[in-house]
Parts: sequence; C-alpha cells; structure tokens
Amino acid sequence: MTRNALIALTLAGLLTASCASLQDLFPPQAAPIAQTATSASWTAPPKGYLGADTGLDGATIIGPPPAPASPRGEADRMTFNDTRKFAGTPAWAQAIADADLSGKYGFRSFSCAAGVTISPEKTPILTRMLMRMTADAATIYRPTKAVFQRARPPVGNSKPICVPREKWIETDGSYPSGHGLIGWSWGLVISEVAPDRASAILARGRTFGDSRIICGVHYQSDVEAGRYLGSAMVSKLHQNAEFMNDLEEARAEVVASQAMGAPTGCLAG
Repeated sequence: MTRNALIALTLAGLLTASCASLQDLFPPQAAPIAQTATSASWTAPPKGYLGADTGLDGATIIGPPPAPASPRGEADRMTFNDTRKFAGTPAWAQAIADADLSGKYGFRSFSCAAGVTISPEKTPILTRMLMRMTADAATIYRPTKAVFQRARPPVGNSKPICVPREKWIETDGSYPSGHGLIGWSWGLVISEVAPDRASAILARGRTFGDSRIICGVHYQSDVEAGRYLGSAMVSKLHQNAEFMNDLEEARAEVVASQAMGAPTGCLAG
C-alpha cells in the first residue's frame, strides 16, 4: 500500500504515543500471570448474514504486512517486546476477557460503554446480530490470513502471552487480526443503535483490538489491518436487507433496555 512512506516518517512519534497511551490506561501492577481458557471451550457462532461469498477481497483491501526488516516491521516487534511487561496487570486481565468471542465477556465491556446491558436476555436481537457478524468476519479474515501467512509474534520465543500456546499459534496466520476486525465492527454497529454513546463505544471497539497486542498474539499492524476489514464488512452489511431489518429492531430493543436502567458493575467515569 502507498502509506509506507508516511508511516516511516511518523513512526517514532506514533510508537511513542501508542505505548504511552497504553501505559496511561493500564499502569503495570504486580499480579499472578493468567491465561484465557483453551480454544476447546469456544463455540461456533450462528450463520452470518453475507454467506461464503462476501464480495470482499481482504488481501486486496489491506495489502501485505510490513516486511520484517522495514521500519514498521521492526516497530511491530519492538511493541510486542515492550508490551510483555503488561503480564499480570489489569490490561492483561482485559486481554484475557477480550480473547473470548462468545460474547460473555466482550459484551460486558461494550455494555458499559453503551450504557445498556448487551446480553441474550436483555437484548437478544442485538446479541444475535453481533454473533452472526463474527461468522461473517471469519469468511473475510481467514482467506486473507492464508494469503499472507505471517508468523505470530510469540513464534520462536517463550515470552508470556495471554492465551495457551496451542497449535494454532504456529499455524494460524497473524495478519490480519480477526479480533481487530470483530471488535471494530461490533463497535460500529453498537454505536448505531446507541448513538448517544458512540464515542465511548468506538473507543471500546478500538481497545478490544488493542487487547490482542497486549495479549501478545498479534502485531499492531495486524490489528490495524483488521479494523480496515471491519469497516469494509460493516459497509457491506448495510447492503443486506436482513441485517438492516435486524438493525432497526435492535435500535428499538436498545431504547427499551436503556429505560430499564444502566448495566451494573461498570467503573464510574
């Protein structure tokens, strides 16, 4: 892609700001290092909206990952090494929660951002929409990963990561990040049904992807590429009649749920 020259010029400032932002949000604290559950506990999402042929060529949209020896490639590795210090901190705990795409934990933090409880009990239409979107996401990011086959950051080292070191770490490509795609697309859609909280919701969608950097299973450029694909997918979903019908119903559902009160267990601020 043609953005490489600009990235090379601004890389030092961006990297410093990114690391400072993460440290400000999640100051390191001593705690036992934990991991998320094994992937064997994950369940498949319901069928997506778009089907097998989404009409989106992910590889064309995002272009190749940075070369390892390029300024951006070296910055990716530096960020991986630097963020290992978050092991055992609140940021690490959030990364563990965000690793679960079943919605149980991810929806909880989106709920706080949206000011409405997102759950199968409180918002069944919205919840099912978001889960269907994870299936659509897979039809886009999986073939894209297969094209580039970028090795993940923990391959070849024993540094801490927030998930078990299972076989997929070695075999599943790093670029783009599926979680980056899903988190950003969730944020876009939730912000549509709760527009008064759009900024907080989109910030949560961004940090959902950032959790994969803290977790140590994706490079920063993987997550950014996932966000590009998330925006493309949501644009495509807006051309799908079934999705648009569900979106309208979800808006009404959220308004009714908001009238029942704010979600519990959220931090003030």
